[in-house]
Amino acid sequence: MPTQRRSKSKYRRILLKLSGESLQSRKPGLSIAPDAIADLARQIGKVREMGVEIAVVVGGGNIFRGASGESRGIDRATGDYMGMLATVINALAIQAALEKEGLDTRVQTAIEMRQIAEPFIRRRALRHLSKGRVVIFGGGTGNPYFSTDTAAALRASEIGADALLKATKVDGVYSADPVKNPAATKYEKLCYQEALEKRLRVMDAAAFALCMENRIPIVVFDAFAKDNLERVVSGEHVGTLVTD
Repeated sequence: MPTQRRSKSKYRRILLKLSGESLQSRKPGLSIAPDAIADLARQIGKVREMGVEIAVVVGGGNIFRGASGESRGIDRATGDYMGMLATVINALAIQAALEKEGLDTRVQTAIEMRQIAEPFIRRRALRHLSKGRVVIFGGGTGNPYFSTDTAAALRASEIGADALLKATKVDGVYSADPVKNPAATKYEKLCYQEALEKRLRVMDAAAFALCMENRIPIVVFDAFAKDNLERVVSGEHVGTLVTD
């Protein structure tokens, strides 16, 4: 494990939510791009050196998205289980990249597959975090019809995270899709209720409800911008903050 340097950090423990797309490069190609995942591992390593405890929840959209399976003749529940397996593939890829950076890691899954990962056990996850290990949660919640955003909010609540940091392809929350609507307005700060009422689709309603009930702030930021994760953890205003 790298020598730990204590520098100013706004948070003691974070839950980092990575979309499956954040593991891809901006250019079309492999579902898991080595350059993208290596850069994410480097950023996580820098934050870990700050003394911050880090848990990660990763999506599987770069490989298979359950909700899209229905259009291919796959029923929703089966498609969601396929998507959960995709998140485990991504979790193992992140683990490999982090270990190349010299970090101690553990992968825990909501669906048991003991040959490759630990089953999710809250007390064990907390123990790993206290020992400085990066814990990567795969398999979503283990149930169909729930998104990995909901899994992230659930795990953040269970481990007592100080914040949920959602790394995306855009630099914050907008009033509309900025790719489709160049006139879309970026929000610097939102309250949970406002985000729900405006249906901004930062996260789904179940995820919002968990964060709102447990008072876990959400920061939505661009995963591809240089050193953004370190800047967020250091307390710089990056992306959009959702809080009460």
